[in-house]
Amino acid sequence: MSRLIVVSNRVTLPSGSGDGSVGGLAMALAAALREYSGLWFGWSGKTTPAFTGHLNLQRADGVTVATVDLEEVDLQEYYNGYANKTLWPLFHYRQDLTAYDRAFGEGYARVNRRFAETLAPLIEPDDLVWIHDYHLIPLARELRALGVQNRIGFFLHIPWPAHQLMVTLPGHRQLVESLFDYDLVGFQTPEHVQAFEEYVLTEAQGARVGREGLRAHGRTTRVGAFPIGIDAADFIRLAQSETAQRTYDVMKAHTAFRKLIVGVDRLDYSKGLEERFAGFERFLADNPDLRRETLMLQIAPLSRDSVEAYQEIRARLDSLSGRINGEYADIDWNPIRYVNKTYRRDELAGVYRAAQVGLVTPMRDGMNLVAKEFVAAQDPADPGVLVLSRFAGAADQLRQALIVNPNSPEEIAEALKRALAMDRSERIARWRVLHDNIVTEDVTAWRDAFVRALTGSRDALPGPGLAVHGEQAHPARDAPSRLYPDAQARGALPPMARWTGV
Repeated sequence: MSRLIVVSNRVTLPSGSGDGSVGGLAMALAAALREYSGLWFGWSGKTTPAFTGHLNLQRADGVTVATVDLEEVDLQEYYNGYANKTLWPLFHYRQDLTAYDRAFGEGYARVNRRFAETLAPLIEPDDLVWIHDYHLIPLARELRALGVQNRIGFFLHIPWPAHQLMVTLPGHRQLVESLFDYDLVGFQTPEHVQAFEEYVLTEAQGARVGREGLRAHGRTTRVGAFPIGIDAADFIRLAQSETAQRTYDVMKAHTAFRKLIVGVDRLDYSKGLEERFAGFERFLADNPDLRRETLMLQIAPLSRDSVEAYQEIRARLDSLSGRINGEYADIDWNPIRYVNKTYRRDELAGVYRAAQVGLVTPMRDGMNLVAKEFVAAQDPADPGVLVLSRFAGAADQLRQALIVNPNSPEEIAEALKRALAMDRSERIARWRVLHDNIVTEDVTAWRDAFVRALTGSRDALPGPGLAVHGEQAHPARDAPSRLYPDAQARGALPPMARWTGV
């Protein structure tokens, strides 16, 4: 089997137990690398006075990692700048927060080039290279310029924006063209695949979809949807651990005689926290008889403190939670507990298990693994109810959740009331379907689907799944036939992937 090289912006060393506060992407990549010999390459998170390309090599919990330090100017222009002030808000449909600065773009190109120059000597002829997320879109182009001919795949963990938004980005054509240096480009959902194809077929002269893939700029790449999962078995184990049980007991003691609604999100404007608070406020206003029977806990660890938009949202949430508590609290009860603290995964498992409702309402999200972790942590005999935004990628899979529009306080309030009143038999029936999904389409299935596709072998790949209508497919007209081809009905396609051009 070929060696796997995973590349991401940050490399987060997994703990030996897997119980620490490591993010969903880090856990997914670590789980992938334990099964394949290889390497995890990326930024160390540290800065240096001058970039040297010096590699820091470590091995932890069966994963070999190689990291490099960046200069302070790289951090400001590449990471805080182009990645987090330009691409992140734009891809999450916040054009009002998107900053365009030529220096940001130059820093982004520089760091991707430096990554390529440092990584290329480590790549052996048969290696598979799997590059992750919006920080590193041009990395394959830089590797190809250095002579790397290996199979290289790219996976985008965040949404791909609609065509009308993408064209507002200066240099959008060059950025998208660089994706055609990959052999395979993966997205979270068929909707993101369709948005990408629509952009290419509209903007690239002579672009077309054929049996070999998406053709544009004189090159062909294959495109597919690969919804990422969690390490479900591991999280179920965490939910039964001593730490999780202790956290569960504490939560139950502090919420005695009340039903707990829980949200867990990194502090980010894409997570819909202000709208969520407004929805809970509407619930309190509309249901005076239920007020003292409920408690909402929002855990929101701080992130990207140096970015002004994040400072502003923190101030607004502090004010909003204070206003709601001031309006509805009593001497022995506050309706909202709002905590800016990071918790271990086993502690969160205990919090999820103690909750009657998991409230996951992002305004736009590539997938959202918190929703899946909430499901994994539940007691099968008495599970809680998941309330989920229709704009989270997870909504495509977790359809037995209560799906809401996060822009509507009324919908959130009504879903909360329904969830809190739902009888046990319905909760169990819904949870079983959700549970089956997260166990079946877990991180291992995601990994294997992508790696099989990247190997390109005819035995590993689904059969032909594309009917081309003339020289150029029409994105709106032909999307159903492209994304759900009849080959899937014949059993030729695995459930994890929706394909274009394979």
